Amino acid sequence: MPELPEVEALAHHLREHATGCTVSRVDVASLTVLKTVSPPWTALHGRTVTGAARHGKFLDLDCDGLHLVTHLSRAGWLRWADTLAAAPPRPGKGPLALRVHLGPPGEGPGFDLTEAGTQKRLAVYIVEDPATEVPGIARLGPDALAITRDEFADLLKNRSERLKTLLVEQSTLAGVGNAYSDEILHTARLSPYATSKKLKDDAIDELYAALRKVLTDAVERSVGQAAARLKGEKRSGLRVHGRAGMPCPVCSDTVREVSFATKAFQYCPTCQTGGKPLSDRRMDRLLK
Repeated sequence: MPELPEVEALAHHLREHATGCTVSRVDVASLTVLKTVSPPWTALHGRTVTGAARHGKFLDLDCDGLHLVTHLSRAGWLRWADTLAAAPPRPGKGPLALRVHLGPPGEGPGFDLTEAGTQKRLAVYIVEDPATEVPGIARLGPDALAITRDEFADLLKNRSERLKTLLVEQSTLAGVGNAYSDEILHTARLSPYATSKKLKDDAIDELYAALRKVLTDAVERSVGQAAARLKGEKRSGLRVHGRAGMPCPVCSDTVREVSFATKAFQYCPTCQTGGKPLSDRRMDRLLK
């Protein structure tokens, strides 16, 4: 799933390449992607792109006061092209959900919003005020790169969740997902199952510093990259996430995994849990 660094990089790319362009046409290949009905997508036609922004993991294209807001969910992506095909796409065929022409169709640039797989969760909203009209944005907590150390400490001390759960809860802290929460906890040398309100001040300092470092480093690696290379750039910067069974780059212990029904997280026992593997109930049942 694209998280804060990748969405920030996509917003930067749109600011650099789409600002000043005119939306000549929007092609909707899958009506299910649209989560709003008024204004219609045709209201974007003829508007000038005046900016692009990020709200947590939401991408916001400002078209002269009317916003095209996208949540890429788990398998969605934005694919930029210097020239898009003029012919409208056939509805329901392939991963394409929505196409935005930023110039004469067949002559100008633009982008596709696509989604791989069968679980269609890519969401597009056309609104005047994203902060109030997009439910997911209205519920967002403070941005992970904007929160101060003291605000972060207050947030932790007032909650009783496990750190892994807290870091990915968007209404608590906006922008961090499954991958970067693994990386943040590994960098801070904290167990995913540690309880937030029980952390001492030095552990809070370590966690806040890790939050800033992991996300800032990832943004710096990602911004300026072509959209097509962002996924590979993300994978190349990960130390534990997605690396179960491989050696930890810090201590060489084997990276372990805890699996759930639809997702999993990875961690290093030596770095994070005092050398003790965490219980993985799914694997425990398989081994009985």
